[in-house]
Amino acid sequence: MKTKNTYEVRLNKFIADAGICSRREADKLIANGEISVNGKVVKEMGFKVSPKDMVKYKGKPLSRQRFKYFILNKPKDYITTASDPEGRKTVMDIMDKACSERIYPVGRLDRNTTGLLLFTNDGQLAKRLTHPSYNVQKTYMVELDKGVSDKDLELLLKGFELEDGYTKVDKAEFGRNGNNKKVVLVTLHSGKNRIVRRMFEHLGYEVKKLDRTAFAGIKKDQVTRGKFRELTKKEIGFLKMVSKQGKSTKK
Repeated sequence: MKTKNTYEVRLNKFIADAGICSRREADKLIANGEISVNGKVVKEMGFKVSPKDMVKYKGKPLSRQRFKYFILNKPKDYITTASDPEGRKTVMDIMDKACSERIYPVGRLDRNTTGLLLFTNDGQLAKRLTHPSYNVQKTYMVELDKGVSDKDLELLLKGFELEDGYTKVDKAEFGRNGNNKKVVLVTLHSGKNRIVRRMFEHLGYEVKKLDRTAFAGIKKDQVTRGKFRELTKKEIGFLKMVSKQGKSTKK
């Protein structure tokens, strides 16, 4: 019989905190007999564990993590991956010493795209922020080879077909107070690969520079290129609120 411990938490929360999956998915793992505690399979919903208990999934021990959240102002020529067999520079070369926990990028920015990239070890939050059904918005500053016509700006908002389906932006406006038609600010929630570049290429423009200025309402203000900072508690709370609200707005 387990003794009462003030540091006990529900087993599904322990699993979620270990970054394996969400609490709901953890309940399924427990029900399927895939979780053991101190060498015994546990299928009891609501079962609690303490820091002294050995929890295993697929034979591997799990440990609760301290969740960390950072944003990086990604420089050009860095790829968004943990490692690269070709020896190219990766974002983890910059973030490697940010904290002792193992953090990962949320989503991707291609090699030539700069700007805001979120890092965390909170797997549940990362999944919500990148899943299409949550409609998380991203804002980009796009610098083009020529001025964008008013008609094409309207087309971006109205939408059109690409090879992988219909697409549109949520917001589009000329940059620098509307005085420079070679610079366009676009906000969209699509997570399709290279979607911003492909949309402008479809309309006959060449993207010279692409910089993500905001992600899920978090901005890269005051973070210089190649530098990172940890998110504030207020920003973390905002991210969690946005990610939970997003699915309710699915269209």
